[in-house]
Amino acid sequence: MSPVRRTQPPADDFDEGVAHMTLAGLLDALNSGQTIAGGSPLHDVMHQASQEALRITAELNGSYHSPERVRDLLSELTGTPIDESVTVFPPFYADFGKNIAVGKRVFINAGCKFQDQGGIIIGDDCLIGHNTVLATLNHDLDPSKRGDLHPARIIIGRNVWIGANVTVLPGITIGDNAVVAAAAVVTKDVPENTVVVGSPARVIRTITS
Repeated sequence: MSPVRRTQPPADDFDEGVAHMTLAGLLDALNSGQTIAGGSPLHDVMHQASQEALRITAELNGSYHSPERVRDLLSELTGTPIDESVTVFPPFYADFGKNIAVGKRVFINAGCKFQDQGGIIIGDDCLIGHNTVLATLNHDLDPSKRGDLHPARIIIGRNVWIGANVTVLPGITIGDNAVVAAAAVVTKDVPENTVVVGSPARVIRTITS
């Protein structure tokens, strides 16, 4: 899967013209790792896009929906089709939505929170446990620039199992077949075919077939 680029439908309070002119530019900036300065035009576009994501996730989480309708809403959120083999148990939260790519046969359990501005790519056959947080933005350490945002993509390989209450920090790659134990905080890349535990997450074993 590659970084995503798409347009998005308007919400009642969303400026469609601004979205069509600048969302692609915002995604280009985010996917190249460009700093988004607080209060800049791109920062404003990001906030406008968030309103659309909040509207869709409010509908998703507000009442029961069939699995088919859940996928339809996720397709609206991401701007790309979600495969019919994907299962998501609401509630599900995303504060941007337009930089998520999900493979086939993925299961996302209830309560997950995706901060996807920097990009989230999930490979085929992944299992994402309850309340997983995928965070792709950092704020600047300089107090005078604390409102600036530094995006970094999270990549989750194929057949990865992420346990409940895991937090994955910006810029992390989790290799194929890896297992991230419940409540781990992932601060560096996880090699393929390994099990990691703890905060910060560390490798405790290698998986052999």
